[in-house]
Amino acid sequence: MLAYRFSMHLCSQALVEEQDPYSDIIEDEELGFRGNRDTYWSEADRKLLGSCMGLMKASKACLKKVLSVVKAYGKPDSPEQIAQLDDLADIANEISPSVDELALSMYPPMNHLAVRLNAAKLASVLKKVLEITKTSHVCPPSEEGWVQFLTGAVDHNMDKIKNFTQGEL
Repeated sequence: MLAYRFSMHLCSQALVEEQDPYSDIIEDEELGFRGNRDTYWSEADRKLLGSCMGLMKASKACLKKVLSVVKAYGKPDSPEQIAQLDDLADIANEISPSVDELALSMYPPMNHLAVRLNAAKLASVLKKVLEITKTSHVCPPSEEGWVQFLTGAVDHNMDKIKNFTQGEL
């Protein structure tokens, strides 16, 4: 979880940098160009970053909501309920490493295909967590609204990521 928070912090900081990401590089007067631009995001990269951050925020919300419903409704009263809680814990443990992989692939120079693959893996993990939650005893009908909302958020951000990386395939 610490790695997840650190990744979110780094990405958030990078997203709020100045409009001109090259303003801190001194121009080489003799060569007439600036330093290594591979250490900065292109405009296409910046568009992709927003959707990736949306997917990471959905991850955070998913973990918070799942923890909340497990605390409120989770019961180890039967072998079936215990198995559901174990399944939920197992898949939830995959969220943080998947967020880390996505965050690492977002550093410049960005490989859009790697970002898309890592985003797809994270989206798959999140959808599995949400599906297991929805079908388990920890999710009464009154809690299904947030499951649908987060599923929609994951789909929305993944669709945007696919659109931004379409030319990369």
